[in-house]
Amino acid sequence: MKQFAVIGLGRFGTSVAKTLTTMGYEVLAIDDDQNRVQEIVNEVTHAIQADAKDEQALKALGIRNFDVVIVAIGQDMQASILVTVLLKELGVKCVVAKAQTDLHGKVLYKVGADKVVFPERDMGARVAHSLVSSNVLDHIELSPDYSILEVVAPETFVGKTLKESALRAKFGVTVLAVKRGAEIIVSPSPDELIRENDILVAIGENNKLRSIERE
Repeated sequence: MKQFAVIGLGRFGTSVAKTLTTMGYEVLAIDDDQNRVQEIVNEVTHAIQADAKDEQALKALGIRNFDVVIVAIGQDMQASILVTVLLKELGVKCVVAKAQTDLHGKVLYKVGADKVVFPERDMGARVAHSLVSSNVLDHIELSPDYSILEVVAPETFVGKTLKESALRAKFGVTVLAVKRGAEIIVSPSPDELIRENDILVAIGENNKLRSIERE
């Protein structure tokens, strides 16, 4: 199971950390503000007060052992850039960094960030889902319990009809549309054959949709 670390517990970082924890993943939340750490301590696996700009502190946390580290530091661009550099130097496999502007994003890529996200465009929960599964293209939360998921058809579904894939019977979700290249099939019939690279647009309960993400 993937392990995640989130550095910076503002609204964006907190949203990512809580969503990943809800999805069943181990999450280490880090911030230099003890109050922010206390606010999330009971909602993630571990929450630690630490200065992420301190290389020794990062080493002590075993940061290089995490599969993905999200740099969600707020307005301090210099700090976010420095932390991103430190993480890559320490051998973190995947660093996802939050950017304030396009220029900030370009710099983050230049210093080694594997993925850059813009909180104005990407809600924290949506980013969390995309980190868990490379098949997830979009995640729109309709309510605390229901969402719409846009996902590349898992290999286990390819060659089966929608009925045979048992999406409704087994997973309890409804496919609203199938995107196939430039074609969009709205309200597909149960006999629609799922092809490789098809994109399924499904609606359902969040816990049921997670089952598809992990297929």
